[in-house]
Amino acid sequence: MKMWKKILIGLLILLVIAAIIFYPKYKMLQHSIHLFDEDKIVENFRGFDKVWPVTTMSASTNPYKYPQGSELKLPQDFQFKGTSYNTEQFLKDSWTTGFLVIQNDSIVYENYYLGNTESTRNISWSMAKSFISALFGIAMQEDFISDVMKPVETYVPELKGTAYGDVRIKDVLQMSTGVKFNEDYGDYNSDINRWGRGFALGGSQDEFAATLERELEPGTVNHYVSINTHVLGMIIKRATGRTITDYMHEKIWEPLGMEYDGYWLIDGDNMEMVLGGLNTTLRDYAKIGSLFLHDGEWNGKQIIPKPWIKASLTPDAPHLMPTEEFGYGYQWWIVPGSNQGEFMARGVYNQNIYINPTSNTVIVKLSANPKYNDPDYIPSSNFAALEMYRKIVSGFTIEPDKKEAIVMAE
Repeated sequence: MKMWKKILIGLLILLVIAAIIFYPKYKMLQHSIHLFDEDKIVENFRGFDKVWPVTTMSASTNPYKYPQGSELKLPQDFQFKGTSYNTEQFLKDSWTTGFLVIQNDSIVYENYYLGNTESTRNISWSMAKSFISALFGIAMQEDFISDVMKPVETYVPELKGTAYGDVRIKDVLQMSTGVKFNEDYGDYNSDINRWGRGFALGGSQDEFAATLERELEPGTVNHYVSINTHVLGMIIKRATGRTITDYMHEKIWEPLGMEYDGYWLIDGDNMEMVLGGLNTTLRDYAKIGSLFLHDGEWNGKQIIPKPWIKASLTPDAPHLMPTEEFGYGYQWWIVPGSNQGEFMARGVYNQNIYINPTSNTVIVKLSANPKYNDPDYIPSSNFAALEMYRKIVSGFTIEPDKKEAIVMAE
């Protein structure tokens, strides 16, 4: 064989190898760049496993199906800042893909939109943080983690000397680390978008966390930093010696009777994207809401310690209190101006789990809203969505003797 043919064959082999190695990363990067494009966002939000590496939590061997309750008719409209909004139009305008109302532990309303179905696994975004809060409480109950007042470096020594090393775990849980971070998804150069592009190329989330700097005294200001939740994931993983996927499957997925496989997006080090990379179905998202609604108890078994539930939902410092803005607990949002104990898990692009303990209600909304970053677009507002949820709840009444909510007759 002539030398030039050997060289050509060698080059072709190198090109094939390079394509095998780099094409998946190129595909993930392109997916990331166009993730929120209006013509792609809906499919992107339900199809991460087609593009990204994932780890799977298998459906429970004893799946739990919510019973069907009396069918609820959604209110025709609701008020927000003095303006009336049609409920169905609001759901459409916020690009809702699934909407579920659980009342007295039964489904009273369930609907899917834009091609989603009961079995569609949709990305959680930051609702995943509330699942991580639950898992953290279990790890504490099992004595893998002894005290939230200890510094992060106790369990993650590689973060010693970084902005996180000497921060109390409690401050990480409460988004009060003092770490400098720009979480603006609409800003291409923001820290969260820099992180996202690195993640898309398989970069290490652990290494990214170690690069961040401190700008405030820990424990003094509530500043939302998604990487804080990654640090919680690092602590759970180091303390238990198990992956998030494995530990969560045993402690949450299986006992809650999740009906479908769930999956986590993972980075190049096989670490889960705990800050927002959980993917599961509308009903299975509702179960974490039901679990916290019932003080951590599920089917007669205490899955999460009651003291952890209370601590998770109790802002205990001035900078955490709900005022005009939402308050913050352990990776849960506390609703302002509430006399009914309302709290929420929230994710960007309008993912919500709303819990109202007084009326015994859980509402889940999954969405793929490409206009989310427009501050003037009312259907993007979490406060507007909250008023819709409250209007729905106002259609329930509580019997004082039974302390349970029932659907009011039309």
